[in-house]
This record gives sequence, structure tokens and C-alpha cells, in this order.
Amino acid sequence: METIGDQRVRFGELSGRLVHGGTLFDWQLVSTQEFAEAYGYSFEEILADDGIPYAPVVVQTSVDRYPRTGDAITVETVPISAGDTSVELCYEVTDESGDSLMTTRIVHVTIDDEGTALELPDAVREAFIDDCVDRDPVVGPEDEPAGEESDVSFASSFDVRSPYIEGAELAYFENYPNFATIAIEHHLEANDTSLPELRGEKHPYRIRDWQWQFKSPVLFGTTLEVECDVETVSEDTIRVAQEFSTDGRTNIEAVSEYGCFDADGKPAPYDDEMLEPFL
Repeated sequence: METIGDQRVRFGELSGRLVHGGTLFDWQLVSTQEFAEAYGYSFEEILADDGIPYAPVVVQTSVDRYPRTGDAITVETVPISAGDTSVELCYEVTDESGDSLMTTRIVHVTIDDEGTALELPDAVREAFIDDCVDRDPVVGPEDEPAGEESDVSFASSFDVRSPYIEGAELAYFENYPNFATIAIEHHLEANDTSLPELRGEKHPYRIRDWQWQFKSPVLFGTTLEVECDVETVSEDTIRVAQEFSTDGRTNIEAVSEYGCFDADGKPAPYDDEMLEPFL
């Protein structure tokens, strides 16, 4: 089903001429809400019963091209598997020409305030199963990373305050990639350089392929630690293992590959000086 239809990229979704990584996560969650409403098991209904709706468990994504100023995007969202407590959705984002921009698959569960997965209502689960589509996109980072190995590590921390939360008073999905990007920018500054100094006509350090596993919610009022270990570096990608944690508890384990893109949002090779801080 079409969950976002022919929507122009908006000014506030941009970082420079291309959308920022958090926008991609936001489009996924907006689409989830539209999907949930269509199946009669809405976010509002779940929140009214003190549940946490459609929490992501595993997120896998690959970006083909970054949307830019003037693009119009469409998101199609379909179920590809469903169980007693979970539904896996496939999100396909295309431009006005029908060309692929991004493909995502997310396993969602609804949980209670203790973090226990709740069973889907029978009618909802049956509807998901009836409408499952035979798709199995291969997305996310490669199993075997390419490039030169690296032992560079860095970290940043963030107070989770009211601008960063959502309706269940947990850290909002869109903010996690933003925190990770800020950690990269802090690392650049610690190495006596900066994003504006390095980027020129390109857009480096954009999240491109990722697999994130969500272990537990990030609560309002906590301090979120983002620890990053660079695994490999090549002219096409910087692969980073990330751990998001609060109070010594792991909330998210992630592998993210960051690419470089040109002014049209197409993949472009990194310049040597862009890679130096990660080697």
C-alpha cells in the first residue's frame, strides 16, 4: 500500500542539498503509522492502552540515491511475514520516475511498559498474513566487509530530553541516526578538521547501508552513550560498529556503512582526506 504519496522533499528534511539520515528513519515511521491505521490497529489505540506501538526490533536498509531538493518521494509499505507478536514490513521508497531511492525491511513488535511483546489481535494478524507479499530484498551491510581494517574508536553522549522523545516518551526513532552522525562530527573535530572543511561539492559520511538491532527502549531523562568502532575503510564506505547504551545497558547494537554522495545524491568516492580520520 502507498503510505506516502508523491511528497515533495521539505526544507526541514534537508542537510544541505540532500535529506539528512534521520529523515529516512522518519519516513519509515510515518509509513508505519499509515499502515497501522489502514489495518485498524493504530498507534493511538495502542498508546491509549499504555502500549508502545510497532517498536522496531531489527532494521535493515540500503540507500540507492539520497533524495535532494525538488525530489518527490513515494513510499510503498507491505507486510512480508507475520507471527503471533510481530510483523515484518518492507518499505520501498521511489522518486517521481519510479527509480529506487531506498529499500528497508523492519521487524516490528508492540510491547508493554515492561518491554514484553504483546500478541497481535487475531483479526489483525490474520489480515497481515493474508496480505503478505512474496518479497525478500537483500539490504543492509555486506556480510564480509571490504576495505582496509581500522582500529579507530570514538564516542559521544546525549541527554534524552523532551525535544528528542515521542508519544510514548521514549527517544524518537529519527534521532538515533542523528546522534550517530553528531558522534562522527565530534570525531572529526577531535582530529583538527570538520565536515564543512572536508565536504567541498560532495556529501560525505551519509548513512547508506545499515542493520540495527533494538534491544530495549531509551527512556526520557537518561543519558545515551553512542560508542563507535570503525571496522573497515575504503574509497566507497566507512563501516562502523555502534553500541547505543544507557546506564550500562545496551539499547541498540548496529552496523552502519557510511557513504559519500554527489550533489545529485548519487554514490561518489571519498577523497583521501575524508578517510584519514578513520584510519
